[in-house]
Amino acid sequence: MTAAKWAGVFPAVTTKFKPNEDLDHAEMERHFEFQIENGVHGLLTCGSLGEASTLSFDEKLAVTRTALDVANGRVPVLVNVSETRTANACRFAEQARAMGVQGFMVMPSVLYAADAREAKDNLRTIAQAAQLPIMVYNNPVSYKVDLTPDDFKDLADCEWIVAIKESTENIRRITDLRNAVGYRYQLFMGVDDLSFEGLAVGADGLLAGLVVAFPKETVTLYKLMQAKRWDEALKLYQWFMPLMHLDVSNKLVQNLKLVEFLVGVGNENVRRPRQPLQGAERERVALIVQQALATRPDVSRLL
Repeated sequence: MTAAKWAGVFPAVTTKFKPNEDLDHAEMERHFEFQIENGVHGLLTCGSLGEASTLSFDEKLAVTRTALDVANGRVPVLVNVSETRTANACRFAEQARAMGVQGFMVMPSVLYAADAREAKDNLRTIAQAAQLPIMVYNNPVSYKVDLTPDDFKDLADCEWIVAIKESTENIRRITDLRNAVGYRYQLFMGVDDLSFEGLAVGADGLLAGLVVAFPKETVTLYKLMQAKRWDEALKLYQWFMPLMHLDVSNKLVQNLKLVEFLVGVGNENVRRPRQPLQGAERERVALIVQQALATRPDVSRLL
């Protein structure tokens, strides 16, 4: 087994589309390079923010191929596994492994809310097929499956499960996990507007959303927290918070793609049934971005 020790800032990158909804690989190449140039520590493709539910099996592999080509070994590339059937998830993991990914993030089986026994068996089965390091995505708010610290104690014998993306919105969970399983897993905070709190109580990294538009600021926040420069980190976090709230929404994809567009690093193209924001919703996000840009701190002087 490879001793994966993922840490730092991993963007859940958006999937770029042309106006006709075809994949836009050229735009993705530019965006993935933008992330890496600004210091992120890994890339996560085809997650919820990456509109996984609208991508075909082959499209997910194609997006990930593009990320691997751009990364070229500079940072690890993980791909999200989000199939409705365990057998399909295993087949996807096998093909992605053959393509050269460095690991996986595994969601619960989408659509069906499994109980803990089913969810843990699903993870073990996918891990056996994947034969690569896995980050478990624990998000009971969105996916109605909650693996508790005791469940992760039970999973500790599965060597391929090395990390947890914790998205319960309960900040106590990071400490409860540490108390239950020590440092058996790397812990990533998966809720943008709990980034400071998660890192303060010992998370190893951020599986982040707003990083897609503001990678330098997100990486700076992480580094300040690692250096225990709390006051500077808190000031940056307070500036960032209105933007981060946009990640915690049923329309996080449209919100963040609009943010990308407004700061000049993407477009608003989504796949239906999603549609770009309009009216008051769009104006609200635009105002938040306008205010953020008007007060944007110069993070280059902090590091």
